[in-house]
Amino acid sequence: MFAYPKKYDVIVVGAGHAGIEAALAAARLGRQVLLLTMNADTIGQMSCNPAIGGQAKGQLVREIDAFGGEMGLATDMTGIQFRMLNTKKGPAVWSPRAQCDKKAYQFRMKWVCEREPNLDVKQGHTTDITFNEGGVTGVQTSLGVQFSGKSVVITTGTFLKGLMHIGNGQETGGRAGEPSSTGISGSLRKIGLELGRLKTGTPPRLLRSSIDFCKTETQHGDYPIPYFSHWHRQPFHVEQNAEALSQACGSHRFVPKSVLAEHGEQLACFITRTTEKTASIIRQNIHLSPLYAGIIEGVGPRYCPSIEDKIMRFADKETHQIFLEPEGIATDEFYLNGLSTCLPFGVQVDLVRSIVGCENAEILRPAYAVEYDFVLPIQLRQTLEVKVCRNLFLAGQINGTSGYEEAAAQGLVAGINAARSAADLGPFVLGRDQAYIGVLIDDLVTKGTVEPYRMFTSRAEHRLVLRQDNADLRLSDAGHQVGLLPKSRYDRFCKKRSMLNAELVRLNHTRVGSETLAQQLKRPEITYAALSKRDGSLPTDVVQQVEIEIKYAGYIARQSAEIDRIKGMEEKGIPEDLDFSTVPSLRLEAKQKLSRIRPRTIGQAARISGVSPSDISILAIWLKRYKSPTGQLKN
Repeated sequence: MFAYPKKYDVIVVGAGHAGIEAALAAARLGRQVLLLTMNADTIGQMSCNPAIGGQAKGQLVREIDAFGGEMGLATDMTGIQFRMLNTKKGPAVWSPRAQCDKKAYQFRMKWVCEREPNLDVKQGHTTDITFNEGGVTGVQTSLGVQFSGKSVVITTGTFLKGLMHIGNGQETGGRAGEPSSTGISGSLRKIGLELGRLKTGTPPRLLRSSIDFCKTETQHGDYPIPYFSHWHRQPFHVEQNAEALSQACGSHRFVPKSVLAEHGEQLACFITRTTEKTASIIRQNIHLSPLYAGIIEGVGPRYCPSIEDKIMRFADKETHQIFLEPEGIATDEFYLNGLSTCLPFGVQVDLVRSIVGCENAEILRPAYAVEYDFVLPIQLRQTLEVKVCRNLFLAGQINGTSGYEEAAAQGLVAGINAARSAADLGPFVLGRDQAYIGVLIDDLVTKGTVEPYRMFTSRAEHRLVLRQDNADLRLSDAGHQVGLLPKSRYDRFCKKRSMLNAELVRLNHTRVGSETLAQQLKRPEITYAALSKRDGSLPTDVVQQVEIEIKYAGYIARQSAEIDRIKGMEEKGIPEDLDFSTVPSLRLEAKQKLSRIRPRTIGQAARISGVSPSDISILAIWLKRYKSPTGQLKN
């Protein structure tokens, strides 16, 4: 065994979306960080759809960006089509989404990591986590190298004992062409963690020249472009006409040096559908699917089912929508969104050619399913630290989530806490009332999951105040206080906030006849641009904030009041040494679940499935007179 001479504050295992955010966050907080990956050429690779954002996921990315993370910036630099989803509904569910150039995104993330001060990127296959009674001490690789670290973040994605399936064929690996991680599962069990098994899948990739796009519906990007990052957005003003901008030529509307700036225009996506023949092929060959033959043990994603599941579970539907999405500027490869499958390759050929416009399509890469180990997330604290091993953090799909955005959000929080733990600083936790990131982590550690967890706006009870447009207003102060958001970006945010607040005051105090401008703007049919005394110098994002704040003021006020009411429960802490089995009158189920999850607060305890309101009342009363075993009053 070779002990590497450099001692690290934080070691991050895995360089996917979670690992990148964790490593960059810890390094930018001044810690010495090691990022270990099995293949340095696949840092930030998009294993499935080359897209970022979408319903609720777009909110996560904007929050990561507001806090000082990297995903939003990388998306804006490498995106090839941008859209804002759900604009026909209220602003609480507006969500940005971008189709990215797959290779450009990957190469940019590699470039960013390699050039980050305090961050060492090394290729190595981690096989073991070293620990003692005091907590984690480092990791070991297959080459017999031992790296020492004060904190360790594990972000193995689908590679933890990954097994890929195409028909009856099986191959170990976490992604096509890459081996699985075989030793870490054993280490996690030695530490005392309970593991489960999950499954995900990916669709075939097709050759552009073999698709008949004339039979499909074209889907264009939006103008002005709804970028993710707050820090390089174009200063469009309210007088500028969106239609004129969409017709403008040249790269001035794009982020300088981005993929779109070089290409000159957004790429189109296309919508098509399955046919009766598609359903017939699946029904005739369903016995060849390892998913239905009982070969796959892992539980698949409920909200991103395979085409087999769609056909068998929704037999009343005649057709299913399929999206044809380009994988990049410099490739003819197309992603077949909505046709995830693990049927044999021969069946996949027939399946693809049953789809409208794909009658002569050629498959570049076949679809496959992959199952992998994950850690039941109720074994984690809200910092994403493992409860049974100090300074060991987990982030991403190892915690039972699906999606790049959920992984990156966890990576950000795990990286911050690993860095703070290495420096003996207190924990950093985001609440459900602060961010979708807080909702995500609280759901995982409080409720757990037995299937791949996906974020939705419906999971956030405070979604009207957790909008994508105000992510910087909610989180930039915290990002700067933690030390992740640099002063230059924070000063820019403060300038925007000042403009917003000043305009809200002006509108509420400026009258036109018997009404204030704010009262006029409250009318559904009136926009800011229609006001007689508007400020034409305001950037578009400030104008949007002004409209939402005024038009939805009553709803926002009610939700804010509800948040204040709930905060009382969130601030009532539960001592770590409390033995729930000794609390009289608590139901047995409540005692068992409280003992297993060990919530931090009364608020978190109230969200545990199986813990009733009466249990919470009993617990709250008991805590008022509770003394620790040492005799110290804890509440």
